[in-house]
Amino acid sequence: MGTIDSIDERKIIWIALSDMYLDTELQEYHFKHIARTIAESNYSFEEVRKIDREEVFPVLYTNLLSVAGVWDGFQEEWLVQAILEKMGKKRFKDRIITPLVYWKMKGMFRQHWDKVGEELHKIVS
Repeated sequence: MGTIDSIDERKIIWIALSDMYLDTELQEYHFKHIARTIAESNYSFEEVRKIDREEVFPVLYTNLLSVAGVWDGFQEEWLVQAILEKMGKKRFKDRIITPLVYWKMKGMFRQHWDKVGEELHKIVS
């Protein structure tokens, strides 16, 4: 991480994964879009899950906890800047609390990842 190329490559993944944090029920097209983005990237499914856990989740998980969260999509420039800023400063919350919150919320994401995995399998098969 850190080079322009890797940021540009990751940015595409970040934007696709941000759909998982919308305050709405995800539709089949969301899962297909995420799977297609993964298939077209240089990252494996597991690498993308790690990117989600360590880079996207810390910035966006609070949207899922909000009464009136973002439901129509995150502004891409804001998203990329927020992730880069979060990655640049690892505070106590980011090292200890956020991973605990992820662990507590992983059940919410299990179905999403299962559906993305199914769609990805259809694409690469």
